[in-house]
Amino acid sequence: MMFCLAETSAGIDTHGPTGLVSIQGAMSYLVVAVTAIGVAAIVWGVCCGVLKWTRMEWANLRGKDAGPLQEKLRHHLGYYLLLGLEFLVAADIIETLMSPTLEHLAILGGLVVIRIMISTSLNWEMSLAKADTSDATS
Repeated sequence: MMFCLAETSAGIDTHGPTGLVSIQGAMSYLVVAVTAIGVAAIVWGVCCGVLKWTRMEWANLRGKDAGPLQEKLRHHLGYYLLLGLEFLVAADIIETLMSPTLEHLAILGGLVVIRIMISTSLNWEMSLAKADTSDATS
């Protein structure tokens, strides 16, 4: 695909005189695509999580211990949330590079803080779970 820049009175046009997509227009499409991938990862994780939660509740109703399933569900959902947030952060980085405004920087900073908090809490929970299983086996 070839790129060209076409200046108009309103700034950079997304389509040049030959109908080719400009670099800024291509970057805008890239931001939308990466954002869609991030949202899709989160939605997929939530849908799978709902299915696992349903199975867990069904097992709980039959009198089975749902504790291990609950931990797996939390880690599964956390994984997809982190994966989706990675894509959203990437999209915001691209968007901020295209037009660095304070609003974009604030959104990017908020997403990074949320991602760090979720990642830290998941890693902490997993290390506690590993310590519990190693104590139980010894």
